[in-house]
Amino acid sequence: METITALCKTLIDEEKIIQMVLSNVKKGVEKTYQKVEIKPVLIKERYLYHVSYFYEQKVKHENLDGEALMGVLSELLGAYFKQGVIFTSEQDYQILFSKKGKGTLLKKAPTKFGINLSHNREKNYILKEGTPCDFLEALGVMDASGKVYKKKYDKYRQLNKYLEFVEDALDVLKSENGPIKIIDFGCGKAYLTFALYHYLVTQKGLEVEIIGLDLKEDVIEYCNQVAKDLKYTGLRFELGDIKDYKYKGNVDMVVSLHACDTATDEALGKACAWHAKVIFAVPCCQHELFNQIEQPNLEPLLRHGIIRDKFATLVTDTLRMTALEVMSYETQMLEFIDLEHTPKNILIRAYLKDKTKADEQVAVKTYVDYRNYFSVKPHIEKALGQVFHDKLHSYNDEL
Repeated sequence: METITALCKTLIDEEKIIQMVLSNVKKGVEKTYQKVEIKPVLIKERYLYHVSYFYEQKVKHENLDGEALMGVLSELLGAYFKQGVIFTSEQDYQILFSKKGKGTLLKKAPTKFGINLSHNREKNYILKEGTPCDFLEALGVMDASGKVYKKKYDKYRQLNKYLEFVEDALDVLKSENGPIKIIDFGCGKAYLTFALYHYLVTQKGLEVEIIGLDLKEDVIEYCNQVAKDLKYTGLRFELGDIKDYKYKGNVDMVVSLHACDTATDEALGKACAWHAKVIFAVPCCQHELFNQIEQPNLEPLLRHGIIRDKFATLVTDTLRMTALEVMSYETQMLEFIDLEHTPKNILIRAYLKDKTKADEQVAVKTYVDYRNYFSVKPHIEKALGQVFHDKLHSYNDEL
């Protein structure tokens, strides 16, 4: 408990908490509220913590300074709640308490970035509302004065969320060897592709070459015309299928947002073949493993189609993530959209890293064990090609 208390005090003193959630009320404790959520706020130049207490049919709020918040945490952690999660930009911390009150602290990769101190919940967006933006106007997201259309506000929020992820990858992306080369697979109407170009070129002053690829001819024609009208000279769109697409030379970043089913695997395979420094993938429609998964221990879960479908999606994405780690990528699973507004999507973010032979062997073992546990043969293996198979065979030969 002393370690957990010290961690909370350090994070409060250093103003590193993005969000904190306390939950799971202990048995035998008289329940009042079911959950407590804590976020930092700036009120009249004072750095405080906005604490929300969630009852069954109401929510109560109070603003506390750091010392008062420590008092609340001392009363609630372990004595009232059995679980807590602290989000910081450097690390996520999970706090668990046993029946006997013993505390355990787990560290995980960060899933939230940037502290919002606005008490009225206005967002500090990268694409500012009220500031005219050429591509947002051209695509019908805002008017000439910079006002976002009400029906397009979800799209506006999505664009900003996406650019937050891109911002985190800037140091990895920046190149001294010419323009940053980016391929956007399955770009669709290319809201995010245009946002990426605008952010990197207009706001960051970088030189880029971006290609958007899609199967719809009318969409490609439209996007190329918009790019021409906006004088986005480093942006073009091409008609084609991800699987058959060829590009000579290296690619710095590959984006694949909502490529359907195994098309995501094809995009990841291309990215690895190009040794792309950054990968962003938001998979969808993962049907491939639905009928493949076999695991008797999970029979109660797998017998129901709707549950099996959701579970197969998670298994598929985890296999993709682990396969990327075999290919020397450092990976994270992130939420693409805030839960409070729209259904969540999983975004796989991967950075190419120099990994040791030992690290590679751990990744291969993890992948093989996980794949074999579910008795599946995912398409990602085929998409990653001979290099991936050689890594698996090398591991098997050493057993």
